[in-house]
Amino acid sequence: MFPYKIDDSHPFVPVTFAILAVSDTRTLETDTSGALLKEMIEHAGHRVLDRTVVKDDRKAIAEQVTAWTAQDTIDVVITTGGTGFSGRDVTPEAVEPLFDKRMDGFSVLFHQYSATTIGTSSIQSRATAGLVGTTFVFCLPGSRGACRDAWEAILKYQFDSRHMPCNFIEVMPRLTER
Repeated sequence: MFPYKIDDSHPFVPVTFAILAVSDTRTLETDTSGALLKEMIEHAGHRVLDRTVVKDDRKAIAEQVTAWTAQDTIDVVITTGGTGFSGRDVTPEAVEPLFDKRMDGFSVLFHQYSATTIGTSSIQSRATAGLVGTTFVFCLPGSRGACRDAWEAILKYQFDSRHMPCNFIEVMPRLTER
């Protein structure tokens, strides 16, 4: 669906991720979406420094994301789960107030691609993204399909320093500019 160009004359630059599953029912052992993200991220050549599960609780979600974005060693935080419309789905409410800059384009692209795989059901996701300090934060739905769509269609390329015409890696050194 989206055009991709990889310029192999550029070196690949690995970055460090943390993965947060938001669920009242999953554990680290039963979190298949977080496990899939970890596998895809590492397969692409990046590192996953930490991975955990928290309950669908605004405070717990915000505290974990804040702890990770405060670490200089984590470049990207991905949450999975809690982006729907049920009463317990509070990930956007917990994370969006932390954003220094919103990334509206991520939600747009995610929904465009997701619609090609699940049709109009894509509208049931409140996927969101932004920048907290110098850390990229992406909030994905909890399904394995949604995590695969987000990684394979968008994030894999934006976190590949060889992706043209531009990518997040080349922006990272300039995130602290004022």
